[in-house]
Amino acid sequence: MYKVKVNASHQFDISKQDVDGLDSVESSPNNFHVLDKSTSIKSTILDSDFNSKVYTVKVNNNTYKVNIHDALDQQIEALGFEIGASKAVSDIKAPMPGLILEITINEGAEVKEGDALLILEAMKMENVLTSPRDGIIKSIKVNKGETVDKNALLIEFE
Repeated sequence: MYKVKVNASHQFDISKQDVDGLDSVESSPNNFHVLDKSTSIKSTILDSDFNSKVYTVKVNNNTYKVNIHDALDQQIEALGFEIGASKAVSDIKAPMPGLILEITINEGAEVKEGDALLILEAMKMENVLTSPRDGIIKSIKVNKGETVDKNALLIEFE
């Protein structure tokens, strides 16, 4: 049994029989022709992240974000664990020595996974450090213009 969530709002249970009964043909890489009750459907996989099991799919000119969880994913979730190691991150450390060019958040701010937190200049390149998870910023341990060493504590989450 697969649990499928579409656009983070609609959830479906799909069985192996449903998948096996699907009449689809790959017409070119990532493009599929599907027949559903004599109705022709064109679909394209625009983006896929296998590790987080998130796919962006275009179906008849409509784009959907689809999360697919198999039995193992469901069991991990039932045990109270998160899928993906990044969910347990409680702080951000400098991946390399550098200069803090900009801090884009404040203490107490609520952030989403992927939100920009700060810009670290290292080896004449600007590196945008993003949030590895949803959360609230507990503290910011650096200031704009400050130089930091590798593994220096930059930001803590609540």
